Amino acid sequence: MGMLTDNPCRRVVVPKIEQTEKEIYTLDEVKKLFSSLQNESLNYQVYLTLAIYSGFRRSEMFGLEWKDIDFNYNTIKIRRTSQYTAEKGIYTDTTKTKKSQRISKFPETVMELLKRFQQEQLSEAYRLGSKWEDHDRLFTKWNGAPMHPQTPYKWLRDYCEKINIPFRGLHTLRHLHASLLIYEGMDVVAVSADMGHSVVGTTLNLYSHMFQEARARNCEAITNALRFTNEVSTEENESTEAPTPCEEEDEQEEESLGLTIG
Repeated sequence: MGMLTDNPCRRVVVPKIEQTEKEIYTLDEVKKLFSSLQNESLNYQVYLTLAIYSGFRRSEMFGLEWKDIDFNYNTIKIRRTSQYTAEKGIYTDTTKTKKSQRISKFPETVMELLKRFQQEQLSEAYRLGSKWEDHDRLFTKWNGAPMHPQTPYKWLRDYCEKINIPFRGLHTLRHLHASLLIYEGMDVVAVSADMGHSVVGTTLNLYSHMFQEARARNCEAITNALRFTNEVSTEENESTEAPTPCEEEDEQEEESLGLTIG
C-alpha cells in the first residue's frame, strides 16, 4: 500500500460556527412568571424561584437534598446530580465537573419559601406514613420518590401558555440568571464560579455578547462619574461668552488709567 506524501486535510478550511444569541425571558416576562406563581403548587413555586435565583442546572436542582440547605447561613450546596436514562431510570450521579460543587447564598425570601416547602413535605410524609419513600430530596413525586426531570419542563410550558408569555424552555432560566449577573456588573471570573463552569472560557463563549453589551455601558458609567468636568466646561464657556459686571468695571478702570497715564 502506497504512502501519502501530503496531508490533503491541510488544505481544508473549517467553516466558522456562528453562535446564535440565546433567547431568554425578558424582565417583563419574569415579572409575569412571578405575579401568578402563588396560584401554582408550592413545589413548582420553589422550583421556578430557585432556578432563577440560583442558575443551577436541572440535574443539580433534582439532586438537591434537605441536608444541602443551611437555614442558619442562607446557603445551598451543590454536591450531586439526579440523572435519567431509559435504561437506568432515575439515578444519582456526581456533578458535571469538580467546580460544579459549589455553595450559593440566597435572600431571606427564598429561604422562607424553602421552609414552607419543607413543612409541607413533612406533613405529606406523615399523612402517607409507610407509603412515603424517604430520599431526602426536595423535588419528589407524590410518594417521596425522586421527581422525573421532565416534570417541571411540562409544567413550565403549560404555565407560560396559561399566563400568555412565550415558552423559552427550562434551561433558559439558567441563562437568565447569568444575564442578570452580567447586567449588574459581575466580572467573568465571578460569573463563571457562580455558574459552576470548569473554565472561565466556557462562560466567555456562552455569554460573550452579554459581556460586550456590559462593556459598552462602561462609557455611560465613566460619563456619569466625570459629569463634573462637563459642568466645569459649561461654566468656563459661559464666563468667556459674557463678562460679568465686575469684569466690565475692571476693564473700564483699566481704560481710564490708560488714558490718564497716556
